[in-house]
Amino acid sequence: MAKANTVFTCQSCGAVHPKWSGRCDACGEWNTLVEETSSAAPGGLAAPKSSSRKAGKAEFTTLNAVEDAPTRHLIGVDELDRVFGGGVVPSSATLIGGDPGIGKSTLLLQVAARLARNGLSTVYVSGEEAAAQIQDRARRLKVSESPVELATETDLRKVMSALKSANPDFVVIDSIQTMWSDSLEAAPGSVAQVRACAQELTRWAKKSGAALILVGHVTKEGQIAGPRVVEHMVDTVFYFEGERGHQFRILRAVKNRFGPTDEIGIFEMHQYGLAPAREPSALFLSNEDETSGGTAVFAAMEGSRPVLAEVQALVAASAYGTPRRSIVGWDTNRLAMVLAVLEARCGVSLAGRDVYLSVAGGYRMAEPAGDLAAAAALLTSLADRPPPEKSVFFGEVALSGAIRPVARMDQRLKEARRLGFKSAFVPEGSTGSFEGLTVKPLSRLSDLVDLIGPDPEP
Repeated sequence: MAKANTVFTCQSCGAVHPKWSGRCDACGEWNTLVEETSSAAPGGLAAPKSSSRKAGKAEFTTLNAVEDAPTRHLIGVDELDRVFGGGVVPSSATLIGGDPGIGKSTLLLQVAARLARNGLSTVYVSGEEAAAQIQDRARRLKVSESPVELATETDLRKVMSALKSANPDFVVIDSIQTMWSDSLEAAPGSVAQVRACAQELTRWAKKSGAALILVGHVTKEGQIAGPRVVEHMVDTVFYFEGERGHQFRILRAVKNRFGPTDEIGIFEMHQYGLAPAREPSALFLSNEDETSGGTAVFAAMEGSRPVLAEVQALVAASAYGTPRRSIVGWDTNRLAMVLAVLEARCGVSLAGRDVYLSVAGGYRMAEPAGDLAAAAALLTSLADRPPPEKSVFFGEVALSGAIRPVARMDQRLKEARRLGFKSAFVPEGSTGSFEGLTVKPLSRLSDLVDLIGPDPEP
Protein backbone atom coordinates (compact mmCIF):
# COMPACT_ATOMS: atom_id res chain seq x y z
CA MET A 1 0.00 0.00 0.00
CA ALA A 2 1.36 3.41 -0.94
CA LYS A 3 2.27 5.65 1.90
CA ALA A 4 -0.15 8.53 2.40
CA ASN A 5 1.40 11.94 1.98
CA THR A 6 0.91 14.57 4.66
CA VAL A 7 0.26 18.26 4.25
CA PHE A 8 -0.26 21.10 6.72
CA THR A 9 -3.59 22.89 6.45
CA CYS A 10 -4.38 26.30 7.95
CA GLN A 11 -7.42 26.03 10.22
CA SER A 12 -8.25 29.68 9.63
CA CYS A 13 -8.27 30.03 5.84
CA GLY A 14 -7.83 26.45 4.54
CA ALA A 15 -4.54 27.10 2.72
CA VAL A 16 -2.35 23.99 2.23
CA HIS A 17 1.40 24.05 2.99
CA PRO A 18 3.97 21.33 2.23
CA LYS A 19 5.67 21.76 5.61
CA TRP A 20 4.87 23.16 9.01
CA SER A 21 5.39 26.83 9.73
CA GLY A 22 4.50 29.00 12.67
CA ARG A 23 2.66 31.49 10.47
CA CYS A 24 0.30 30.90 7.55
CA ASP A 25 1.59 32.67 4.43
CA ALA A 26 -1.93 33.06 3.02
CA CYS A 27 -3.83 34.74 5.90
CA GLY A 28 -1.04 35.71 8.29
CA GLU A 29 -2.46 33.85 11.31
CA TRP A 30 -0.08 32.23 13.79
CA ASN A 31 -0.11 28.61 15.03
CA THR A 32 -2.99 27.52 12.78
CA LEU A 33 -1.24 24.84 10.65
CA VAL A 34 -2.34 21.27 11.43
CA GLU A 35 -0.95 18.11 9.86
CA GLU A 36 -3.42 16.19 7.68
CA THR A 37 -3.21 13.34 5.19
CA SER A 38 -3.52 14.18 1.52
CA SER A 39 -4.57 10.72 0.32
CA ALA A 40 -8.20 11.79 0.07
CA ALA A 41 -9.69 13.63 -2.85
CA PRO A 42 -10.62 17.31 -2.59
CA GLY A 43 -13.50 17.47 -0.20
CA GLY A 44 -12.04 14.76 2.02
CA LEU A 45 -13.71 11.66 0.56
CA ALA A 46 -11.84 8.86 -1.16
CA ALA A 47 -11.54 9.41 -4.90
CA PRO A 48 -13.45 6.84 -6.94
CA LYS A 49 -11.51 4.75 -9.40
CA SER A 50 -12.01 5.77 -12.99
CA SER A 51 -12.64 2.16 -14.04
CA SER A 52 -15.72 1.95 -11.81
CA ARG A 53 -17.43 4.80 -13.64
CA LYS A 54 -18.98 4.81 -17.06
CA ALA A 55 -17.85 7.59 -19.31
CA GLY A 56 -20.56 10.16 -19.97
CA LYS A 57 -21.00 13.71 -21.12
CA ALA A 58 -22.63 16.79 -19.75
CA GLU A 59 -26.04 17.88 -21.00
CA PHE A 60 -26.46 21.39 -22.36
CA THR A 61 -29.46 23.65 -22.62
CA THR A 62 -30.11 27.14 -23.96
CA LEU A 63 -30.52 30.48 -22.23
CA ASN A 64 -34.11 30.91 -23.45
CA ALA A 65 -35.27 27.58 -22.06
CA VAL A 66 -38.13 27.99 -19.57
CA GLU A 67 -37.71 26.16 -16.28
CA ASP A 68 -40.38 26.01 -13.59
CA ALA A 69 -39.56 28.02 -10.47
CA PRO A 70 -38.81 25.86 -7.42
CA THR A 71 -41.75 25.25 -5.12
CA ARG A 72 -41.07 26.84 -1.76
CA HIS A 73 -42.11 25.71 1.70
CA LEU A 74 -43.61 28.72 3.49
CA ILE A 75 -42.54 28.89 7.11
CA GLY A 76 -45.41 31.16 8.10
CA VAL A 77 -43.20 33.76 9.82
CA ASP A 78 -43.01 36.91 7.71
CA GLU A 79 -39.52 37.85 8.90
CA LEU A 80 -38.10 34.43 7.98
CA ASP A 81 -39.93 34.12 4.67
CA ARG A 82 -38.65 37.60 3.74
CA VAL A 83 -35.00 36.65 4.32
CA PHE A 84 -35.31 33.29 2.55
CA GLY A 85 -36.85 35.07 -0.44
CA GLY A 86 -40.36 33.66 -0.10
CA GLY A 87 -39.87 30.42 1.80
CA VAL A 88 -37.48 27.47 2.07
CA VAL A 89 -36.47 25.94 -1.28
CA PRO A 90 -36.30 22.13 -1.61
CA SER A 91 -32.93 20.64 -2.66
CA SER A 92 -31.14 23.64 -1.15
CA ALA A 93 -28.37 24.00 1.43
CA THR A 94 -28.26 26.92 3.86
CA LEU A 95 -25.44 27.88 6.22
CA ILE A 96 -26.29 29.94 9.33
CA GLY A 97 -23.54 31.44 11.48
CA GLY A 98 -23.65 33.43 14.69
CA ASP A 99 -22.00 34.02 18.03
CA PRO A 100 -22.37 31.35 20.74
CA GLY A 101 -25.58 31.77 22.70
CA ILE A 102 -27.11 34.26 20.26
CA GLY A 103 -30.15 32.03 19.63
CA LYS A 104 -29.36 29.95 16.52
CA SER A 105 -30.55 26.67 18.01
CA THR A 106 -33.65 28.33 19.45
CA LEU A 107 -34.61 29.85 16.12
CA LEU A 108 -34.03 26.67 14.12
CA LEU A 109 -35.93 24.52 16.59
CA GLN A 110 -38.88 26.88 16.23
CA VAL A 111 -38.59 26.73 12.43
CA ALA A 112 -38.39 22.92 12.42
CA ALA A 113 -41.41 22.67 14.71
CA ARG A 114 -43.49 25.04 12.56
CA LEU A 115 -42.63 23.19 9.33
CA ALA A 116 -43.41 19.86 11.00
CA ARG A 117 -46.84 21.18 12.01
CA ASN A 118 -47.33 22.25 8.38
CA GLY A 119 -46.99 18.63 7.30
CA LEU A 120 -43.31 18.40 6.31
CA SER A 121 -41.15 15.50 7.46
CA THR A 122 -38.57 17.25 9.67
CA VAL A 123 -35.32 16.03 11.24
CA TYR A 124 -33.17 17.87 13.79
CA VAL A 125 -29.64 16.48 14.29
CA SER A 126 -27.57 17.93 17.14
CA GLY A 127 -23.92 17.19 17.75
CA GLU A 128 -23.50 19.64 20.61
CA GLU A 129 -26.36 18.94 23.03
CA ALA A 130 -27.97 15.92 24.59
CA ALA A 131 -31.50 14.96 23.66
CA ALA A 132 -32.76 15.92 27.13
CA GLN A 133 -31.46 19.47 26.69
CA ILE A 134 -33.22 19.91 23.35
CA GLN A 135 -36.43 18.39 24.69
CA ASP A 136 -36.34 20.74 27.67
CA ARG A 137 -35.89 23.71 25.30
CA ALA A 138 -38.80 22.47 23.20
CA ARG A 139 -41.03 22.41 26.28
CA ARG A 140 -39.95 25.94 27.18
CA LEU A 141 -40.72 27.11 23.64
CA LYS A 142 -44.05 25.24 23.75
CA VAL A 143 -43.24 23.20 20.62
CA SER A 144 -42.69 19.80 22.24
CA GLU A 145 -45.84 18.39 20.61
CA SER A 146 -44.56 19.07 17.09
CA PRO A 147 -43.66 15.85 15.15
CA VAL A 148 -39.93 16.62 14.82
CA GLU A 149 -37.57 13.64 14.68
CA LEU A 150 -34.58 14.29 16.95
CA ALA A 151 -31.13 12.71 16.84
CA THR A 152 -27.91 13.43 18.73
CA GLU A 153 -25.00 12.11 16.67
CA THR A 154 -21.66 13.32 15.29
CA ASP A 155 -20.64 10.37 13.10
CA LEU A 156 -21.37 11.42 9.52
CA ARG A 157 -21.76 7.81 8.35
CA LYS A 158 -24.53 7.16 10.92
CA VAL A 159 -26.20 10.49 10.19
CA MET A 160 -26.24 9.84 6.44
CA SER A 161 -27.65 6.34 6.97
CA ALA A 162 -30.45 7.72 9.15
CA LEU A 163 -31.27 10.50 6.68
CA LYS A 164 -31.44 8.12 3.72
CA SER A 165 -33.76 5.87 5.71
CA ALA A 166 -36.05 8.67 6.93
CA ASN A 167 -36.05 10.64 3.63
CA PRO A 168 -37.11 13.91 5.32
CA ASP A 169 -38.20 17.17 3.67
CA PHE A 170 -36.32 19.48 6.06
CA VAL A 171 -33.08 18.82 7.98
CA VAL A 172 -31.15 20.86 10.54
CA ILE A 173 -27.52 19.95 11.36
CA ASP A 174 -26.36 21.68 14.55
CA SER A 175 -23.48 22.16 13.96
CA ILE A 176 -21.30 21.29 10.97
CA GLN A 177 -18.12 21.70 13.09
CA THR A 178 -19.14 18.75 15.29
CA MET A 179 -19.61 16.31 12.39
CA TRP A 180 -16.73 13.96 11.51
CA SER A 181 -16.09 11.40 8.79
CA ASP A 182 -14.12 8.22 9.46
CA SER A 183 -12.63 8.44 5.96
CA LEU A 184 -10.34 11.20 7.26
CA GLU A 185 -7.74 11.08 10.01
CA ALA A 186 -8.22 14.77 10.84
CA ALA A 187 -9.89 15.77 14.09
CA PRO A 188 -13.53 16.94 14.17
CA GLY A 189 -13.81 20.67 13.49
CA SER A 190 -10.68 20.78 11.33
CA VAL A 191 -10.76 22.30 7.87
CA ALA A 192 -10.70 18.93 6.11
CA GLN A 193 -13.52 17.48 8.23
CA VAL A 194 -15.75 20.55 7.90
CA ARG A 195 -15.23 20.66 4.14
CA ALA A 196 -15.81 16.93 3.66
CA CYS A 197 -18.93 16.75 5.85
CA ALA A 198 -20.45 19.86 4.29
CA GLN A 199 -19.84 18.51 0.80
CA GLU A 200 -21.36 15.11 1.56
CA LEU A 201 -24.47 16.59 3.23
CA THR A 202 -24.97 19.16 0.46
CA ARG A 203 -24.64 16.47 -2.23
CA TRP A 204 -27.27 14.37 -0.44
CA ALA A 205 -29.65 17.35 -0.16
CA LYS A 206 -29.39 18.05 -3.89
CA LYS A 207 -30.16 14.42 -4.78
CA SER A 208 -32.90 13.77 -2.23
CA GLY A 209 -34.82 17.04 -2.60
CA ALA A 210 -34.56 17.92 1.09
CA ALA A 211 -33.97 21.43 2.38
CA LEU A 212 -30.79 21.38 4.50
CA ILE A 213 -29.70 23.94 7.10
CA LEU A 214 -26.18 23.78 8.54
CA VAL A 215 -25.25 25.71 11.68
CA GLY A 216 -21.71 27.10 11.68
CA HIS A 217 -19.54 28.51 14.42
CA VAL A 218 -18.00 31.95 13.96
CA THR A 219 -14.52 33.27 14.69
CA LYS A 220 -13.72 36.20 16.98
CA GLU A 221 -13.89 38.46 13.92
CA GLY A 222 -17.51 37.36 13.36
CA GLN A 223 -16.87 35.25 10.24
CA ILE A 224 -18.01 31.64 9.89
CA ALA A 225 -15.17 29.42 11.07
CA GLY A 226 -13.46 27.09 8.63
CA PRO A 227 -12.56 27.53 4.98
CA ARG A 228 -14.56 29.95 2.85
CA VAL A 229 -15.06 27.11 0.41
CA VAL A 230 -17.92 25.89 2.64
CA GLU A 231 -19.78 29.13 1.93
CA HIS A 232 -19.33 28.49 -1.79
CA MET A 233 -20.75 24.95 -1.49
CA VAL A 234 -24.10 26.06 -0.10
CA ASP A 235 -26.86 28.05 -1.79
CA THR A 236 -27.56 30.48 1.03
CA VAL A 237 -25.48 32.02 3.82
CA PHE A 238 -27.14 33.81 6.75
CA TYR A 239 -25.63 35.53 9.76
CA PHE A 240 -27.56 35.70 13.02
CA GLU A 241 -26.53 38.92 14.74
CA GLY A 242 -27.31 40.76 17.93
CA GLU A 243 -26.01 41.82 21.31
CA ARG A 244 -26.69 39.69 24.36
CA GLY A 245 -27.57 42.81 26.32
CA HIS A 246 -30.35 43.72 23.87
CA GLN A 247 -33.57 41.89 23.14
CA PHE A 248 -33.45 42.08 19.35
CA ARG A 249 -31.76 39.72 16.90
CA ILE A 250 -31.12 40.21 13.17
CA LEU A 251 -31.00 37.42 10.59
CA ARG A 252 -29.01 38.87 7.69
CA ALA A 253 -28.62 37.28 4.24
CA VAL A 254 -25.14 37.67 2.71
CA LYS A 255 -25.61 35.08 -0.05
CA ASN A 256 -28.84 33.79 -1.53
CA ARG A 257 -29.19 32.02 -4.87
CA PHE A 258 -32.97 32.04 -4.56
CA GLY A 259 -33.65 35.56 -3.34
CA PRO A 260 -32.22 38.98 -2.44
CA THR A 261 -28.87 39.16 -0.66
CA ASP A 262 -29.50 42.32 1.35
CA GLU A 263 -32.66 41.45 3.26
CA ILE A 264 -32.84 41.15 7.04
CA GLY A 265 -35.32 39.67 9.48
CA ILE A 266 -35.65 41.30 12.90
CA PHE A 267 -36.70 39.29 15.93
CA GLU A 268 -37.24 39.96 19.62
CA MET A 269 -35.99 37.53 22.26
CA HIS A 270 -38.74 36.65 24.72
CA GLN A 271 -39.30 34.16 27.49
CA TYR A 272 -40.77 31.72 25.00
CA GLY A 273 -38.19 32.12 22.24
CA LEU A 274 -37.84 34.45 19.28
CA ALA A 275 -40.78 36.39 17.89
CA PRO A 276 -40.91 38.67 14.83
CA ALA A 277 -40.52 42.35 15.65
CA ARG A 278 -43.77 44.20 14.96
CA GLU A 279 -42.14 47.64 14.80
CA PRO A 280 -38.41 47.22 14.03
CA SER A 281 -37.60 50.94 14.12
CA ALA A 282 -38.92 51.20 17.68
CA LEU A 283 -36.16 48.83 18.83
CA PHE A 284 -33.44 51.29 17.80
CA LEU A 285 -35.07 54.59 18.83
CA SER A 286 -35.00 56.11 22.28
CA ASN A 287 -38.29 56.85 24.03
CA GLU A 288 -36.78 59.68 26.03
CA ASP A 289 -37.44 63.30 25.17
CA GLU A 290 -33.97 64.57 24.41
CA THR A 291 -33.37 68.12 25.64
CA SER A 292 -29.60 68.17 25.14
CA GLY A 293 -27.43 67.76 22.08
CA GLY A 294 -25.65 64.72 20.78
CA THR A 295 -28.42 62.72 19.10
CA ALA A 296 -29.62 62.31 15.54
CA VAL A 297 -31.99 59.80 13.93
CA PHE A 298 -30.68 57.99 10.88
CA ALA A 299 -33.06 56.65 8.21
CA ALA A 300 -31.33 53.46 7.05
CA MET A 301 -32.22 50.86 4.43
CA GLU A 302 -31.85 47.15 5.14
CA GLY A 303 -32.66 45.44 1.86
CA SER A 304 -36.13 46.61 0.90
CA ARG A 305 -36.97 47.68 4.45
CA PRO A 306 -36.38 51.17 5.91
CA VAL A 307 -35.20 51.18 9.53
CA LEU A 308 -34.74 54.21 11.76
CA ALA A 309 -31.89 54.17 14.29
CA GLU A 310 -30.57 56.70 16.75
CA VAL A 311 -26.96 57.91 16.58
CA GLN A 312 -25.52 59.27 19.84
CA ALA A 313 -22.37 61.37 20.14
CA LEU A 314 -20.43 63.07 22.91
CA VAL A 315 -17.75 65.66 22.22
CA ALA A 316 -15.76 66.68 25.30
CA ALA A 317 -12.53 68.45 26.10
CA SER A 318 -9.60 66.04 26.15
CA ALA A 319 -7.87 65.54 29.48
CA TYR A 320 -4.78 64.08 27.83
CA GLY A 321 -2.42 65.07 25.09
CA THR A 322 -3.91 62.68 22.55
CA PRO A 323 -7.70 62.97 22.03
CA ARG A 324 -9.64 59.74 22.31
CA ARG A 325 -11.93 58.30 19.63
CA SER A 326 -14.38 55.62 20.78
CA ILE A 327 -16.94 54.16 18.36
CA VAL A 328 -19.64 51.51 18.81
CA GLY A 329 -21.76 50.42 15.86
CA TRP A 330 -19.95 52.33 13.11
CA ASP A 331 -16.72 52.20 11.12
CA THR A 332 -13.75 53.93 12.74
CA ASN A 333 -12.35 55.07 9.41
CA ARG A 334 -15.60 56.76 8.39
CA LEU A 335 -15.70 58.68 11.66
CA ALA A 336 -12.14 59.88 11.08
CA MET A 337 -13.15 61.00 7.59
CA VAL A 338 -16.20 62.94 8.81
CA LEU A 339 -14.12 64.64 11.51
CA ALA A 340 -11.52 65.63 8.92
CA VAL A 341 -14.17 67.07 6.58
CA LEU A 342 -15.76 69.04 9.42
CA GLU A 343 -12.43 70.59 10.29
CA ALA A 344 -11.00 71.16 6.81
CA ARG A 345 -14.15 72.12 4.87
CA CYS A 346 -16.44 73.56 7.55
CA GLY A 347 -14.06 75.18 10.02
CA VAL A 348 -15.30 73.11 12.99
CA SER A 349 -12.36 72.35 15.27
CA LEU A 350 -12.45 68.90 16.88
CA ALA A 351 -8.73 68.13 16.96
CA GLY A 352 -8.30 68.68 20.70
CA ARG A 353 -11.50 67.00 21.85
CA ASP A 354 -12.48 63.46 22.79
CA VAL A 355 -15.16 62.01 20.53
CA TYR A 356 -17.49 59.18 21.56
CA LEU A 357 -20.05 57.84 19.09
CA SER A 358 -22.54 55.03 19.53
CA VAL A 359 -25.54 53.67 17.62
CA ALA A 360 -28.38 52.95 20.04
CA GLY A 361 -29.86 49.50 20.46
CA GLY A 362 -26.78 47.66 19.21
CA TYR A 363 -27.56 48.50 15.58
CA ARG A 364 -24.62 48.72 13.16
CA MET A 365 -24.50 51.38 10.46
CA ALA A 366 -23.06 49.71 7.39
CA GLU A 367 -24.02 52.10 4.57
CA PRO A 368 -22.40 55.46 3.73
CA ALA A 369 -25.78 57.17 4.11
CA GLY A 370 -25.11 57.32 7.85
CA ASP A 371 -22.42 60.00 7.42
CA LEU A 372 -24.87 62.90 7.68
CA ALA A 373 -26.55 61.53 10.81
CA ALA A 374 -23.17 61.04 12.51
CA ALA A 375 -22.13 64.58 11.58
CA ALA A 376 -25.42 65.95 12.96
CA ALA A 377 -24.93 64.11 16.27
CA LEU A 378 -21.38 65.47 16.55
CA LEU A 379 -22.44 69.03 15.76
CA THR A 380 -25.34 69.10 18.23
CA SER A 381 -23.11 67.67 20.95
CA LEU A 382 -20.46 70.29 20.27
CA ALA A 383 -23.08 73.07 20.32
CA ASP A 384 -24.79 71.51 23.37
CA ARG A 385 -28.26 71.96 21.95
CA PRO A 386 -30.78 69.41 20.66
CA PRO A 387 -31.38 68.87 16.96
CA PRO A 388 -34.58 70.13 15.37
CA GLU A 389 -37.58 68.39 16.89
CA LYS A 390 -38.58 65.10 15.25
CA SER A 391 -35.95 65.24 12.51
CA VAL A 392 -34.13 62.52 10.55
CA PHE A 393 -30.86 62.62 8.63
CA PHE A 394 -29.29 60.61 5.84
CA GLY A 395 -26.70 61.29 3.17
CA GLU A 396 -23.13 60.43 2.20
CA VAL A 397 -20.42 62.99 2.95
CA ALA A 398 -17.73 63.37 0.29
CA LEU A 399 -14.16 64.47 1.03
CA SER A 400 -14.94 67.75 -0.73
CA GLY A 401 -17.68 68.44 1.80
CA ALA A 402 -20.50 67.75 -0.68
CA ILE A 403 -23.55 65.72 0.35
CA ARG A 404 -23.96 62.89 -2.14
CA PRO A 405 -27.36 61.30 -2.97
CA VAL A 406 -28.13 57.80 -1.68
CA ALA A 407 -30.44 55.07 -2.88
CA ARG A 408 -34.16 54.84 -2.09
CA MET A 409 -34.54 58.29 -0.57
CA ASP A 410 -38.32 58.30 -1.00
CA GLN A 411 -38.73 55.05 0.95
CA ARG A 412 -36.69 56.45 3.82
CA LEU A 413 -38.82 59.59 3.89
CA LYS A 414 -42.08 57.63 3.83
CA GLU A 415 -40.96 55.61 6.85
CA ALA A 416 -39.98 58.80 8.71
CA ARG A 417 -43.38 60.34 7.98
CA ARG A 418 -45.17 57.16 9.08
CA LEU A 419 -43.40 57.29 12.45
CA GLY A 420 -44.38 60.92 13.01
CA PHE A 421 -41.18 62.79 12.14
CA LYS A 422 -41.63 66.40 11.04
CA SER A 423 -38.43 67.29 9.16
CA ALA A 424 -35.76 65.49 7.17
CA PHE A 425 -32.26 66.69 6.25
CA VAL A 426 -31.40 64.91 3.01
CA PRO A 427 -29.17 65.25 -0.07
CA GLU A 428 -30.51 67.18 -3.00
CA GLY A 429 -32.48 65.08 -5.44
CA SER A 430 -35.54 63.82 -3.58
CA THR A 431 -38.54 64.08 -5.89
CA GLY A 432 -41.40 63.00 -3.62
CA SER A 433 -43.89 65.21 -1.78
CA PHE A 434 -44.64 64.08 1.76
CA GLU A 435 -47.53 65.65 3.62
CA GLY A 436 -46.59 66.57 7.18
CA LEU A 437 -42.85 66.10 6.57
CA THR A 438 -40.65 69.05 5.69
CA VAL A 439 -37.77 67.98 3.45
CA LYS A 440 -34.66 70.15 3.70
CA PRO A 441 -32.18 69.33 0.92
CA LEU A 442 -28.50 69.99 1.59
CA SER A 443 -25.78 70.34 -1.02
CA ARG A 444 -22.76 70.66 1.31
CA LEU A 445 -21.92 69.71 4.87
CA SER A 446 -21.34 73.39 5.66
CA ASP A 447 -25.09 73.91 5.10
CA LEU A 448 -25.79 71.54 7.99
CA VAL A 449 -23.24 73.37 10.15
CA ASP A 450 -25.04 76.66 9.47
CA LEU A 451 -28.39 75.15 10.46
CA ILE A 452 -27.60 73.12 13.60
CA GLY A 453 -23.87 73.51 14.27
CA PRO A 454 -22.05 75.53 16.94
CA ASP A 455 -21.94 79.29 16.72
CA PRO A 456 -18.77 80.56 15.04
CA GLU A 457 -16.06 81.72 17.39
CA PRO A 458 -15.47 85.47 17.47
